[in-house]
Amino acid sequence: MAMRSWLFVPGDSETKLGKVAGYGADVCIADLEDAVAPPAKPMARMMVRTWLEAGLRAAPQGSARWVRINPLDTPLWREDLAAIMPGRPQGIMVPKASGPEQLQALAAELQQAEQRNGSPPGSTRILPLVSETPAAALSIPTYVGAQLPRLVGLTWGAEDLSAAIGASRKRDALGNWTDTFRHVRAQVLLTAHARGVLAIDTLHAEFRDLDGLGRIAAESYADGFAGMLAIHPSQVAVINAAFTPGDAEIAEARAIVHAFSANPGAGALQLEGRMIDQPHLEQARRLLERLG
Repeated sequence: MAMRSWLFVPGDSETKLGKVAGYGADVCIADLEDAVAPPAKPMARMMVRTWLEAGLRAAPQGSARWVRINPLDTPLWREDLAAIMPGRPQGIMVPKASGPEQLQALAAELQQAEQRNGSPPGSTRILPLVSETPAAALSIPTYVGAQLPRLVGLTWGAEDLSAAIGASRKRDALGNWTDTFRHVRAQVLLTAHARGVLAIDTLHAEFRDLDGLGRIAAESYADGFAGMLAIHPSQVAVINAAFTPGDAEIAEARAIVHAFSANPGAGALQLEGRMIDQPHLEQARRLLERLG
């Protein structure tokens, strides 16, 4: 299943939860953290559980249903899990993740919850936001070798980190990430690929700026990210298009694979006037694997 667009929806809005599956996002994330004020969290948990249970009755090819729980250094996340796990979410997004050890503790809780609710063992995946404090951002490479079989990918966010370090800007006058945020983004990308999981780029906060989103998403895809977070339904189609290989790209990948299949044992070949070698073959295979 493609996991290009990850759309947040407030967990305390029955109306928005009811509509989100129709927006075409690959993953819908019911948010119990920042989108829900503390007094509304108990009600939101029940709404999200109802939404998840409705998803169990929906067509299997629909959007994956995930939940962003509250941070693991608060008592709220256990209350989140107790309420939502009977609905069998396909994944849990972890905000303000501090490192692999914290996720291992979550995984143990998920295992028990799956047993209680009859879910297949290991079926609840995990996607952490790994950059929201300075210490967390410095620990990103530690995910490479950690025992985290539920880990589906890594993603990052800039807002909490900018507040934590007192940054008054995240992008420069040209719209490019400043050094700190560029460093974090690169660490997420490299660590995810080293680990063999998805690298999911952060959101574009200006949700009315679809032209800007198109440019940023295309650059993200070109850099090696597999998908991107979204905060508004209008962003979904733009992200999906940017992270879907074009016909020419697919044709080139197939031509590369065919060329090496026709010349077994070759280390390098010529294709349409240019040299191709094993890295080109690996990249072509990865692209074709994403198509299913």
